[in-house]
Amino acid sequence: MPELFGTARELARAIVTRELSPVEAVESSLARLQATESRLRSFVTVLAERALHDAKLADADLRGRTPPGPLFGVPISVKDLIAVGGARLTFGSRSMADNVAPEDAVAVERLRQAGAIIIGKTTTSEFGCKAVGDSPLTGSTRNPWDLSKTAGGSSAGAAASVASGVTSLALGTDGGGSIRIPAAMNGLFGVKAQFGRVPVFPVATNPTLAHVCPIGRDVRDVALLLGLLSGYDARDPHSAPVAAPDYLAACDRDPRKLKIAWSPSFGYAAPDAEVRAIGEAAARTFAELGCVVEEVDAPLGPDPAAMWTAEFYAGVAARLAPTLREQRDRLDPEVATMVEKALTMDAEAYGRAVQMRYAFRENARKFFDAYDLLLSPTLPVAGVDVGVSIPPGFGDRNLVTWVCYTYPFNLTGQPAASIPAGFTRARLPVGVQLVARAYREDDLFAAAAAFEAARPWAQHKPTM
Repeated sequence: MPELFGTARELARAIVTRELSPVEAVESSLARLQATESRLRSFVTVLAERALHDAKLADADLRGRTPPGPLFGVPISVKDLIAVGGARLTFGSRSMADNVAPEDAVAVERLRQAGAIIIGKTTTSEFGCKAVGDSPLTGSTRNPWDLSKTAGGSSAGAAASVASGVTSLALGTDGGGSIRIPAAMNGLFGVKAQFGRVPVFPVATNPTLAHVCPIGRDVRDVALLLGLLSGYDARDPHSAPVAAPDYLAACDRDPRKLKIAWSPSFGYAAPDAEVRAIGEAAARTFAELGCVVEEVDAPLGPDPAAMWTAEFYAGVAARLAPTLREQRDRLDPEVATMVEKALTMDAEAYGRAVQMRYAFRENARKFFDAYDLLLSPTLPVAGVDVGVSIPPGFGDRNLVTWVCYTYPFNLTGQPAASIPAGFTRARLPVGVQLVARAYREDDLFAAAAAFEAARPWAQHKPTM
């Protein structure tokens, strides 16, 4: 039987060769969930009965020799900003605690087509509005590496459940860093593809910034899942009508000669010393792999925090304005405050921020004319205490922009990933962010897989 922290590919292979049944795989996943949930709080809804039913159907399909999909019988979790038909869709909010999704999201349809079995919905900060993993509905989702630390947000439960071995893969979202932040905090690989590569439907709270994203312990697992999720769907007006690269094949590509810009601060961030040192070591590793690595100071120009804040929270405000008027006490007070601020923005100011985004995107495009990839820390700090929304020293920033490095690439839409890069002296995981040119996820996967081979991380497991 594959080990608890094995890959999704190994698990799928064991199921297809009948070393393990889909029912046994789901039962093992649910047992691990039960053993860890009281400490982690990774799930808002557990779909145990439904998952076991689906696993029994998969058993029958296998006996009948139905050709299995690439994730046949593999347990997976889905973040509670993504619709699973017939299951609760709470958005991490008490105001939506009884909401039930009428149909599957496009990404969930594709999971099912691949044979995956959904075991539950994972926690999120309310409407994805915070970079830490808490909400009034579910409390604080904790980091398996250190239970006094947050799992990060907003895809908190997705990361905690994968890091603790409940599933090998999970589905999350990213509107300002929400897959990359918890990936970095939990020692995982999480990637957002090019905007529009993975269709988002039903419509996201922030349709111009949101991505549906995979997270896992293994680069090739994530490449496999992203390949299954990618592809045009007419229900999403932003869906890219172009073929996606072969992400798995890109993992075997030689990364030599890729030109990488290493930027420790983007010209405006102040990473702590351990984070910077781990990032510098990662840059040296890429150089040793044959990449051309150059340090740059401010690759993107001035900090785009204000324009990201205007667009992101305006989208949330449009969704939550009635709730704010009628049920403010049911919202996270910090989220409610941000929504109120967004509602005071006039049309001229909002329009100006949108126009600035186009200029920012063009500036980034010109920068990537000279480089294949941009490397940076994923976060300026390694860990954040449970109950803290903005770490000390970042009081001039908001619930998301304190992360400094991730939100720019929701504005540009470029592919971006967080890669495990090491640990602090306190044994907290640290990630580095790798950003590719528009539509060039193949470069990102080539570099990430080579880095994983040179500096493997999957052997490191939290002790809880």
